[in-house]
Amino acid sequence: MNSPSTYTDEQLAKLVQEGDGEQFGTLMERYQQKLFRYGRKFLASEDNIEDVVQDVFIKTYQNIQSFDVSQRFSPWIYRIAHNTYVNALKKSSNGPLYIFDFDTLISHTVVEDPIEKEREQKEIKEIVDKGLGEIEPKYREMLVLYYIEDLSYKEISDILRVPIGTVGVRIMRAKEILKETYKKMGIEIK
Repeated sequence: MNSPSTYTDEQLAKLVQEGDGEQFGTLMERYQQKLFRYGRKFLASEDNIEDVVQDVFIKTYQNIQSFDVSQRFSPWIYRIAHNTYVNALKKSSNGPLYIFDFDTLISHTVVEDPIEKEREQKEIKEIVDKGLGEIEPKYREMLVLYYIEDLSYKEISDILRVPIGTVGVRIMRAKEILKETYKKMGIEIK
């Protein structure tokens, strides 16, 4: 019999669905650091991050039966994390949080070039942390999911429930905003 550490996330989720709750601990171990990293970037504050990540795991466990094991687990848990982080952001802000975005009204065609993506990822991963705190959460989140968590446009689209074209446009805009931010900080970006 295989060790739980050799199982895929989807296999572990299926075991949890079948009543083996201990396997959820393995999933938590795999995602804890990723969700902390994502939460820190998205929320840009250390306030209650442990509580918020714990909420993500609680919601994941409560909803594990609705997970389709024929799909990838990571976009599903990131969707739960996204919703939980947005709610935490709403609670922590003094005013209303406007998440409506004009980009979602317009359909955009985007083609992913794997070579270009790899080159950009390497470049941007090295510098993205410096300016993330200075940009809007919707753009910061795109950069984190794409460059740090290494998710595809399709996965980000599924997590955020926006069209793939919107993902591409937001990533492009986020890079431009980040370049401007760095320019103001005196850091030159190609």
